[in-house]
Amino acid sequence: MSLQPASKEGPIEKLIRERITQALEPTSLKIINESHLHRHHAAMKGVTSVETHFRVKIVSEKFDGIRMIKRHREVYRLLADKMKASDGIHALALDTKTPAESIATQ
Repeated sequence: MSLQPASKEGPIEKLIRERITQALEPTSLKIINESHLHRHHAAMKGVTSVETHFRVKIVSEKFDGIRMIKRHREVYRLLADKMKASDGIHALALDTKTPAESIATQ
């Protein structure tokens, strides 16, 4: 099981980890904060949060039989309040797989 917390996990990253873990019971969860790569973008002007852009890789048995778009919608639903907040998540890149799909792509 790979549910590694980052060494400097901020409150939004922690919330992402908690909600996904609780709802999807992942066998693997990797959250990468890529906010520092986007600070210079025009849309980020005036934003003081250091947690705005994330890449999230989830492996969960709960994705079995569910199309990719529905998997992504479920994750967006879990984080909807933070995606709507002005100081919340601006961008979320998702990689959602079942354990079998994860093994097949290794």
